[in-house]
Amino acid sequence: KLFFTDYGNAAKVERCDMDGMNRTWIVDSKIEQPTALALDLINKYVYWLDIYLESVEVVDYQGRRRQTITKGRQVRHLCGLAVFENYLYTINSDNLSILRINRYNGTDVQALARLDNAKEIRVYQKRTQAAVRSHACEVDPYGMPGGCSHICLLSSSYKARTCRCRTGFILGSDGRSCK
Repeated sequence: KLFFTDYGNAAKVERCDMDGMNRTWIVDSKIEQPTALALDLINKYVYWLDIYLESVEVVDYQGRRRQTITKGRQVRHLCGLAVFENYLYTINSDNLSILRINRYNGTDVQALARLDNAKEIRVYQKRTQAAVRSHACEVDPYGMPGGCSHICLLSSSYKARTCRCRTGFILGSDGRSCK
């Protein structure tokens, strides 16, 4: 799945399949300017930062069990969001410090370090990487991902895929080659 935020005409948090199909709103009320998103892949939670409402909130992948983690003026200066173990990590754009926040109750806020011009944060750790299984976009014997001549996108499951073409090309009638 692909998770993303939008704060155009109607602010929301959405998800869809990697090929853009099955687009679903998971948060569309009491939300104004969601600017950062983080996923708890193990427990299937979506965290987001709303700088207009000055809040950090969480829902499950279906948009249920919504909770506010923290709220207040200090959220106004946050950008970027990552989750790892018991904490959320974010950047305070006012003083460029990396903050660690308890993700269960919003307490235990701690500045960890200061970085110049930081706008985004990611946590890379072996335990956060999903186990790779065979999938529909694996390279075939001819070196083509999922048998697609240009781009292979996973669809509704790891067994299904959709082929797409780079800009300027059109997908052929076989659904795999680009012309």
